[in-house]
Amino acid sequence: MLKRIFRFVLKTIFWLVVFSVALVFLYKKVPVPATPLMVIRGIEQYQEGKDLVCKHDWVSIDKISKNLQLAVLCSEDQNFLNHTGFDFKAIEKAYENNKKGKRIKGGSTISQQTAKNVFLWPNRSWLRKGLETYFTFLIEKIWTKERILEVYLNSIEMGNGIYGAEAASQYWFKKSASKLSPQEAAAIAAILPNPRKYKANPATKYISSRKNWIVKQMVYFGTLDFKKNE
Repeated sequence: MLKRIFRFVLKTIFWLVVFSVALVFLYKKVPVPATPLMVIRGIEQYQEGKDLVCKHDWVSIDKISKNLQLAVLCSEDQNFLNHTGFDFKAIEKAYENNKKGKRIKGGSTISQQTAKNVFLWPNRSWLRKGLETYFTFLIEKIWTKERILEVYLNSIEMGNGIYGAEAASQYWFKKSASKLSPQEAAAIAAILPNPRKYKANPATKYISSRKNWIVKQMVYFGTLDFKKNE
């Protein structure tokens, strides 16, 4: 009996690994149609008796303004092009900050956030963190940095029921993602820590302050060039 259980567990793990790797290879080329978070938000809206709101329009990265690409990098993960999925200095800094009892800060990279958004559920647990590490490793090995950013910008929540750069650009500024100015791009990037609470337009004093900081970081960062890091 124990041998049967052991074999069953091994076979289950084996096929889960095969399926996960196949899915990562699939999403290397194919647009991500929906994420677990989108499904969960839809269920929440249904349970609350609200109309379903889910705006999500996938566009290729060449149709997303370089301003938005750069704004998100400067806001969320300035070392994105250099790390291999994990920014250990940022993780250590977040740990020390949280240990001191200050406002909780995360050390997640864009790669980690992409792995979580596309493949996993949005809660805090050791199991989910472990799977996040696994999927982060996979996408860093199988995808390019440009593809990771493309999936990230098309999948993350950028407003209440708003997912991805194109839907967010249309919702907040009535224009396509390819035409966002540095200020507009920074405004969208500024709300990412809590997109259901904050508004990119009109921006509050707090969001305006974050937006101005992001714009300055964009100037310091310079030109975004993926080819240098291939």
